Amino acid sequence: MKTYKQVFAELSKAKRAALIPFFVIGDPDFDTSVRIVKTAIDAGADVLELGIPFSDPIADGPTIQKADIRARNSGMSVAKALEFTRKVKDYKDIPIGLLMYYNLIYQYGTEKFFSDFHQAGVNSVLVADLSIDDADEIIPAATSVGLDTVFMVTPNTDTKRMKRIASKTTGFIYTVSLLGVTGSREKLSGTVAGLVGKLKKLTTVPVCVGFGISKPEHAAAVVSAGADGVIIGSKIVDLIESNLGNKEKMLAEISTFLSNVKSAIEHQSN
Repeated sequence: MKTYKQVFAELSKAKRAALIPFFVIGDPDFDTSVRIVKTAIDAGADVLELGIPFSDPIADGPTIQKADIRARNSGMSVAKALEFTRKVKDYKDIPIGLLMYYNLIYQYGTEKFFSDFHQAGVNSVLVADLSIDDADEIIPAATSVGLDTVFMVTPNTDTKRMKRIASKTTGFIYTVSLLGVTGSREKLSGTVAGLVGKLKKLTTVPVCVGFGISKPEHAAAVVSAGADGVIIGSKIVDLIESNLGNKEKMLAEISTFLSNVKSAIEHQSN
């Protein structure tokens, strides 16, 4: 199974940041969701960030909330998310990070959850509603089965806390570009450059930036700030929602968008 270390080492040699698209598993339905993720891989995704739909996604804005509802209405469950992950890994050995909420893990059984999803091909699990203060709820169970740890840093995280987060992170630091929930923004937050620069001085763990990135020029700016990866979710989920009645158009627009973002990342990196 390809690891984050391998991917980020390869990209570092190529002097390029990672393209990391986010999707809600099962949005708008299982089979279409599989096709969407395969399309993203073909368009140049280096790492995948996948969300297991939840009824109360407090870190997410309306776009991803609606995607969660669509996925849950189509019958998506934790068990089906396992099957989904296996299908993706059968298509290509690409690192997969889950971004989700603790209740789903707790209800499934923490140790069993991490073990089952690692066996299915998952590299890490970011729990959006679990702070670094409660990280020991999951770190032993994750590391015992070989999962990397991924935690979030936000614009209001102080230096001492950043160091603590970095010390417990083995995969990459998910750097939140702005205060607030997920969602497309017209302008990139002005805090990104300072936040990335500060983190890069504190750790050698890859720093990837998400929240509010919705244009190729946003991705280029994030790379220019020194980020090792660019995470894009809501903009892609918008493309899914806008084309629910035309799946082929949906796939084409996602492919074009991600290809354009990839080109912007490569151009900025070089």
